[in-house]
Amino acid sequence: MESHRNEFQIGILGGGQLARMSMMAAQRMGLKAISLDEDSQSPAAQVGPFQLGSIHNPESIAQLMARCEKITFENEFIRGSTIREACHLAKFNQADVIPGIECLETIQDKLTQRQAYERAGVPSPKAVSAMRASELGFPCVLKARYGGYDGKGTIFINSPEEFEALKSQKELSDWLAEEKVKFVSELAVMVVSTIPITQSHGRFLTFPAMVTEQKNYVCDLVYPPSDKNIQKRAEEVAISAVKAVGGVGLFGVELFLTESGEILVNEMAPRPHNSGHYTLDWGGISQFEAHMTTVAGLISHITHGSPTCMANILGCDGANDYLSGLSKVIKHHPEARMQW
Repeated sequence: MESHRNEFQIGILGGGQLARMSMMAAQRMGLKAISLDEDSQSPAAQVGPFQLGSIHNPESIAQLMARCEKITFENEFIRGSTIREACHLAKFNQADVIPGIECLETIQDKLTQRQAYERAGVPSPKAVSAMRASELGFPCVLKARYGGYDGKGTIFINSPEEFEALKSQKELSDWLAEEKVKFVSELAVMVVSTIPITQSHGRFLTFPAMVTEQKNYVCDLVYPPSDKNIQKRAEEVAISAVKAVGGVGLFGVELFLTESGEILVNEMAPRPHNSGHYTLDWGGISQFEAHMTTVAGLISHITHGSPTCMANILGCDGANDYLSGLSKVIKHHPEARMQW
């Protein structure tokens, strides 16, 4: 395995849209990156080198590690034990897995993530194991501790009766209960925890905090908040959240702005995030460039672009040819940019 070392600077576990855009950012900067995915026609495989294999198979990951200097991923659902086994097989330094295996495991388990925030004094909703939901009172929210996203793995419980009925139907050992937050808006901040080259510790950099509107639990609109004070406070809370999980690299931190003006951490992802796609065309560094240069240990600062907004457009059954819609956008808003 050692014979191929340094063939690539960065290996990306996963070949979806985030890997694709990370790969393209790396190529623009002259960094050599390769993705690992079971699909030879994955989005990332369409634009750059790839290796066929499962991101959940230690042997496949080890083969990728043997060709790369650093390893990162486009989703947080790969077990830490799998990555550790791959490191052992490839004799790969665990410190070269970004954002760090322990950090990944903390974030993967939403209850462990909440407990890390609580220990560090980071404001976030109160959470307990699901079987202790009555301690929070009702209404409350049940969430799958592992694997949930975009509303998947979320159940709203309005009364003790609903909770008792659910307990009789569903195994709740891998669920948490969380207080239901009355929020006026949701915010998101992309945070970079830099990897030092010569220093004993890194620095924390942020992209601007943005308001995010959800449609069916999926990010729909992203735009700057009107209140600069809220923006500044959101960035500070987001940094404290990343410090709490002890990670390095790029993180998407989702936040609640409550009716009382408090800012609470909802959850985070240790990777590029849908809420950060606006950086692709805002005139400054993109989240994907920040991701790749941070993994490579090269980033020193974030250049900001102009205030901008973004709409996240998803395909749906019965939709017409997207080019017809794109032509209307270009006709009426020639300043708009489309990312496919």
